[in-house]
Amino acid sequence: MRAPTLFDPERPAATTAAGPRPFVITLPAGLKLLNANHRPHHRVRAAVTKDLRGAAMEAVSECPALMDALTAAKPGPLFQRAHILGVYCPPTKGRRDPANLYPSFKAAVDGLVDAGLVDDDDHTRVVGPDMRLGRVVKGGQLVLVVSGLEPGEDPLGYQAVSR
Repeated sequence: MRAPTLFDPERPAATTAAGPRPFVITLPAGLKLLNANHRPHHRVRAAVTKDLRGAAMEAVSECPALMDALTAAKPGPLFQRAHILGVYCPPTKGRRDPANLYPSFKAAVDGLVDAGLVDDDDHTRVVGPDMRLGRVVKGGQLVLVVSGLEPGEDPLGYQAVSR
């Protein structure tokens, strides 16, 4: 028996309680971010990861619509499967590579798991985070756009190359 993939989940995904609209989760501006090109001390990295994870969880708790949807979905997660778009809003204009901020987005997605949006952020439950560049925001900011996916839904055309 082969391992489940994103398109063959271990158990059938239920229709999400949240409905078709995406949820926008905005982390506070000015948070320290992790960049894949930097090599901070492991304690510094752990502290920044903890802060980002906590900020994402707190941002979920501060969104009334999201909390209502989470309550309606209990005892399970809000989404059985989800697509996550990560938007980096830089502090200044200039050339950026938002993919270098993957460690920051990963910590924020872990915070979404902690908040109960999905059971886990493995490949069977989450597509993404797909990182994009947003508008300039003083201090810099991460924004996560989370959309529920139906069973077998392929938002990015991945199935064309996965067979």
